[in-house]
Amino acid sequence: MKYVLAFLLALVVLLGIVAGLAWRDFQQFVERPLTVPERGYVYQLENGTPGQAIITQLAAEGLTQPGWQWKLLMRLEPALYRAGEYRLKPGMLPRDFLAMLSQGEVVEHRFTLVEGWTFGQLAGALARDPVVEKTIEMDRPYDWDPGTLFEGMEHPEGWFLPETYVFTRGDSDRDILERAHGEMQAALAAAWESREVALPLDTPYELLILASIIERETALDSERERIAGVFTRRLQRGMRLQTDPTVIYGLGEAFDGDIRRRDLRNDTPYNTYTRHGLPPTPIAMPGQASLQAAAHPADGEELFFVADGQGGHTFSRTLEEHQAAVDKLLGRN
Repeated sequence: MKYVLAFLLALVVLLGIVAGLAWRDFQQFVERPLTVPERGYVYQLENGTPGQAIITQLAAEGLTQPGWQWKLLMRLEPALYRAGEYRLKPGMLPRDFLAMLSQGEVVEHRFTLVEGWTFGQLAGALARDPVVEKTIEMDRPYDWDPGTLFEGMEHPEGWFLPETYVFTRGDSDRDILERAHGEMQAALAAAWESREVALPLDTPYELLILASIIERETALDSERERIAGVFTRRLQRGMRLQTDPTVIYGLGEAFDGDIRRRDLRNDTPYNTYTRHGLPPTPIAMPGQASLQAAAHPADGEELFFVADGQGGHTFSRTLEEHQAAVDKLLGRN
């Protein structure tokens, strides 16, 4: 009996030593960073991947060593790991890695829809983006039927709000277009609701068209309401808008970078030199500032404007003043 007790005591002591050493080894493990390169490492966790498979994948990339320590850590701190793209940084500890997966701290990407882009430019940017998942045929964007995605939309031009959209890997071109369209619908509704009551516009869509022209005419916020005022007064008086960006849009791929007199005489649905009123659709994606300018044009008597050669415009009340500004721009006086 004495020997049995001595054996049991020795066994308990031995187990205690082993447990102590194992715990020390575990503590060293949780305090030892993963072997992440200085440039970082992007890890893609697929949906349904079990915990042990995650560790196997990391080990295959040389970021850690598989072992019982990972199993114990996952048992001590159980969690659901969310699929997605994760960026590992140098110095990251095992516990930090698992917490990142359980909290879904996925990599965020950004897609910027630029003010003044046409839908063709938007489609091209989506098609070229290396992360956006491609689900829509964008090779010939104007042959694409927007009604298949947005109920009631006959033409996609102008219907997507220029902003920077944050997305994660797995989001598609359709997802981004839906968000941008929803944002434009909200922005247009707000602009229309707050518009000046005397505007010569009958629908929110007409305001969208006018805003797109303003967007293409100037990049200066200080000029937007003033240009809106010129166009508004011309519409009220039945004058043609005579704005080059609409002519260029109507020329499409035939435009070679220079607008000529023959282009101004080339009658298309978008030629505001040959036709009265607004063109049939927007000609670009207007930003918030242009929407608000179209809804709140500046008061005044100006009916003309021309580039001043310094990035802005010279505004005139009469044709004579306007012609003098044109002569100055062309160096005729």
